[in-house]
Amino acid sequence: MLQKSFVLLFFIFLFLAGNAQMPADTANITLPQAEKIFLDSNLQLLAQRYNIDAQKALIIQARLWPNPNLSLSRGPVIPIYDPESEFPHSNFFLNSENAAGISQLILLAGKRNKQIKLARANAQLAEFQFFDLLRTLKYSLRTDFFNIYYLQQSAKVYDVEIRALEQIVNAFAEQQGKGFISEKEVIRIRAQLYSFRNEYNDLINQINDLQSELRLVLQLRPTVYINPLADSINLKSLDPDKYSFNTLIDSAYNNRTDLQIARTNTVINKLTYSYQKALAVPDLTASFSYDKQGSYTTNFNALGLSMDLPFFNRNQGNIKSSRSMVDYATALQKTAEATVSENVARSLQKAYAQNKLYQSIDPSFSGDFERLMNEVLINYKKRNISILDFLDFYDSYKENMLQLNTIQFNRVSAFEDINYYTGTEFFYP
Repeated sequence: MLQKSFVLLFFIFLFLAGNAQMPADTANITLPQAEKIFLDSNLQLLAQRYNIDAQKALIIQARLWPNPNLSLSRGPVIPIYDPESEFPHSNFFLNSENAAGISQLILLAGKRNKQIKLARANAQLAEFQFFDLLRTLKYSLRTDFFNIYYLQQSAKVYDVEIRALEQIVNAFAEQQGKGFISEKEVIRIRAQLYSFRNEYNDLINQINDLQSELRLVLQLRPTVYINPLADSINLKSLDPDKYSFNTLIDSAYNNRTDLQIARTNTVINKLTYSYQKALAVPDLTASFSYDKQGSYTTNFNALGLSMDLPFFNRNQGNIKSSRSMVDYATALQKTAEATVSENVARSLQKAYAQNKLYQSIDPSFSGDFERLMNEVLINYKKRNISILDFLDFYDSYKENMLQLNTIQFNRVSAFEDINYYTGTEFFYP
């Protein structure tokens, strides 16, 4: 018996430990505040900014000329054999050889200018990648923000119903054994309570997962619980008729950073192709040399030019590869351009549908349902309605409130999709 009690206590401890929550600091945050924290603290954006600086530094490097090459040599003149002099040579320690040379590599076929253009294009690509990351993270931030907000509204519905059912269960417990309440009715109420608690727990887990995502975007501590404060007036005023389809399309073609990245990649590949063709032209090396005693005359001076002969390696493979990459980048750019209009059209279509569904809901629906729920609870306690009617109404209230919150979130999410696919914040709730 003692062993069974120990096992029971052990499982109770595990249950409590598994359901224990970390102490959290609640942060009431509006959407503008969340976006400011995001811009100031997000490490991914910071890393991408460093990448922009690194690419801009390569522009400086591309502008630099190759360094000249200087060579110096000095040493004694040691003849192997001199028939007119005894060995060692009479001038063994007096005569010495001095030689010097300087050379400069001269880039031909515009290689330096092509390198500069290529470095500039890569720096521009890094900037577009930064803004595309910003666009994607802001979309994730705003979607999670509103998703948490409406899920919290749904959690309040469960909280109200669970507390009401707990009151009834406690009241039944006080009357247990007196014959006023049937055991079957008590079991039905408890079963509904356990079902609501289980659904509520799943909903809280979903909220906590979104909280984790949002904390990572905002770089907040794990103990912070975010309580989104949405502007209900601005949310209600969202209207898909505010901007024409052509306006949205034009904005997408001009501001979609993923499209700008595709276009820049095409430019980079074209510049790379041009640079690889230039590499097939050998560079020229100009030189000047001085030799004191190592030539047919003393103090010998000479000018020289040298160049590789392009007999075997004319950079054929790299030229062919870069030409294929131009075609590859062009195809990807056309694919990106083709998806723009479809993305905008579909997001606008979804916004119209969700807005129409939202406007079809009676504004007083939620308030009437809450008022009736309280009346149903009172009438059930007075035994004026049956348990079936009571449970059916409570379940209907829960389902309808959850659907109402889902409809509102889907509507806001549809407008966020338009912002994301156009690359412009046309709708800012």
